[in-house]
Amino acid sequence: MRGTLIGAIALCVLGTGSLADWPRFRGPLGNGYVPKGVAVPKSLPAEPGVLWQREVGFGIGAPVVAGQTTYFLDNREGKEVAVAASLKDGRDIWAVPLDELLGDSGSPPGPRGTPTVDGDRVYVLSCRGEFRCLNARDGRQVWRTHFVRDFGAMPVQEIGDTPGAARHGNTATPLIEGNRMYVAVGGRHGAGVVCFNKITGAVIWKSQDDIPGHAGPVSATICGVRQLVCYMAEAVIGLSPADGKLLWRVGIKTLYGRHVTTPIVIGDTVVVGSYTYGLAGIRVTRGPNGIVAEEAWRDRSLPVDFSDMVAIGNHVCGLGPGGRLFFVEAATGKRTWVEERFFQGMLDTGFASFLVAGKNLLILAERGQLLLATPSMTGCKVVGRSTVCGRNWCNPAYVDGKLIVRDNKSLKCVRIVP
Repeated sequence: MRGTLIGAIALCVLGTGSLADWPRFRGPLGNGYVPKGVAVPKSLPAEPGVLWQREVGFGIGAPVVAGQTTYFLDNREGKEVAVAASLKDGRDIWAVPLDELLGDSGSPPGPRGTPTVDGDRVYVLSCRGEFRCLNARDGRQVWRTHFVRDFGAMPVQEIGDTPGAARHGNTATPLIEGNRMYVAVGGRHGAGVVCFNKITGAVIWKSQDDIPGHAGPVSATICGVRQLVCYMAEAVIGLSPADGKLLWRVGIKTLYGRHVTTPIVIGDTVVVGSYTYGLAGIRVTRGPNGIVAEEAWRDRSLPVDFSDMVAIGNHVCGLGPGGRLFFVEAATGKRTWVEERFFQGMLDTGFASFLVAGKNLLILAERGQLLLATPSMTGCKVVGRSTVCGRNWCNPAYVDGKLIVRDNKSLKCVRIVP
């Protein structure tokens, strides 16, 4: 099979926002796909049109957009601050202090979380575990909780072998379905994952004792069963959305539990990555005694650090070590191709974000280069190239032909579709 793959994928985007919204991390469905019906670039301008640009403090939390407003967490006067700004000109609409800043050996102090907008509410999480529901229009607090105070989670501290979110901060994006919100809390006494009523903040159920990694829960139907897939600090687990019952668990224990990438579910396979574990596929099946999961394959030579992958047909595509771009069959782990020097001259530590835009990929590299590329079964052809920002570790938001991008010093709105 040759030619473009992405255009053959049928997507059904069901959500509360409009097609112009990008209300959560990695888009409306949390999978890095630009919704069908939204204009996507066929080429990239040599000089992208900057509609506005504003200074922000250092941070690696992504911006989101809903209702002509962009929401993000800023670094102001030693605080993590939740901000709503106009999509038209970037000016503040409101700003609410959230928590004290957190820094560690991985990066300077600054926010690392991404707001989630749902209707007239926005949910924000600090690195230290302060979780709030705010009125999206004015920033007024609706309800709040704290992972340490209310659930007994470990305080964030970079000492010893403290793993996952307890070491580098809480960054996992909550998952909202209906009136329920699923959050990786990391609390004691069975509060590793907590289901809240999104309206009131009341706890519906709690499950497991796991410390979270850095990726939020995803929802999928696997072997005919709807389930939450959660990538925790020492395991990947499947839970029943109804009551939190553990359906399956596959241990993945690494030094410090730095599990960052959002799980990719393709068919009955869950693909996850870690810098010290490699790329792995977990096969989930249903037998006479219930659901069973086991590691089906593992590629230690493709350790994925902190860049999320995307699904393209029955493959996963992402950034591997040394600036490699890989294209791996999810079910088998077979390398269809690996382009060894795809990111030459575009990376420092090794980060890139991926958006699926029609038949193409929009790839934002660490040094600020934006690529438009067409993947196929034989490789990935770059068809457009531009520079849109400075050094970044941040996934952009995409709305109506515009990228909202954050680098180490600024937030800007860049038009890439005429």
